[in-house]
Amino acid sequence: MDGVTATAGGVRARARIVARDDGRGGTSLPVLDGDGPLALRRTRGSGAEARVVLVGAMSGPLGGDQFAIEADVEAGARLRVQSAAATIALPGQSKGEARYDVRLSVADGGELHWLPEQLISARGSDLRVTTRVDVGATGRLVLREEQVLGRVGEEPGRLGSRIRVGVAGRVVLDQELACGPGAPGGWDGPAGLGGFRAVGQLVVVRPEFADAPVPARVLGENAAVMPLAGPAALVSAVAADALRLRRLLDEALDSLG
Repeated sequence: MDGVTATAGGVRARARIVARDDGRGGTSLPVLDGDGPLALRRTRGSGAEARVVLVGAMSGPLGGDQFAIEADVEAGARLRVQSAAATIALPGQSKGEARYDVRLSVADGGELHWLPEQLISARGSDLRVTTRVDVGATGRLVLREEQVLGRVGEEPGRLGSRIRVGVAGRVVLDQELACGPGAPGGWDGPAGLGGFRAVGQLVVVRPEFADAPVPARVLGENAAVMPLAGPAALVSAVAADALRLRRLLDEALDSLG
């Protein structure tokens, strides 16, 4: 573990996972380092897949905190990462922006399912999330991001989110979302979230999509599937709450086979 550092500006914490083909039909985790707000626990896997749960041992991120997590899936390895509970962005004593940086890489022949629980933007918080993913030409990825704007009956904090996905060195998705106080006008209007308070994205990368691209289509009233410029697809959805959002994204993933 690189360590947890508390400073006047907030807490700095890092965590790292490395998944490796163990040569016996399974996946080993030679690196599983995390502590404090980024505690990592290995759980029982299934077949060749290793499973890790991110356990939030502290509140946050708070104002001024800087969290970073990395996961590297090597050739032939399979990894599923989930979280034990939702992450709640809260205001802190520091007035500075909090940051949460996620860096993921999947080598050729590797597979990663990155499925954390929702991120909740509480009133008065200020959080910037960046997710960067690099996938090899024959790598496989399922990545889910869900944001909930405010707790029940509460206005949201300020939330900025950017997700960038590359496949075989080519960027297939670079998308930003800004919500809450200080966000560009219209974020909650008809061209934005349309009054909904839960928004999510699902990115699926599969080599077979190169020869058989996913067709663009609407799923119900509040979700859509879009092919990306590569062996990948993007699902975007909005909903009234986290439960409905998860249902939409799960149905969309099922529809992709």
